[in-house]
Amino acid sequence: MQTRKERLLEFLAKDPNDSFTRYALALELAGEGQTEEAILTFQLLLEMNPEYVGTYYQLAKLLEKTGQNDKALGIYKAGIAVAGKAGNQHAKSELQSALVNLEIGDI
Repeated sequence: MQTRKERLLEFLAKDPNDSFTRYALALELAGEGQTEEAILTFQLLLEMNPEYVGTYYQLAKLLEKTGQNDKALGIYKAGIAVAGKAGNQHAKSELQSALVNLEIGDI
């Protein structure tokens, strides 16, 4: 029986441009503790599809987890701009909240 990760990799092999599958794979990697691989997968997704709003929050959280707070701040800010442009107020609010929390924590 295939693992979820194996199935996601199989789906990506068939359609490497599928943003949803790449996002799901990155989440799966993060859940398995493969943080660096998850970060790379999210970064690739942003390069391929910068409008995929959910990526910004998840990537920034992983960057925070690995102590890369400056990079996380930049990702949050970029995500806020993309979410605002897309009219996605919920995502924009979540990103703004996470940004403020990180900035307060850095003081």
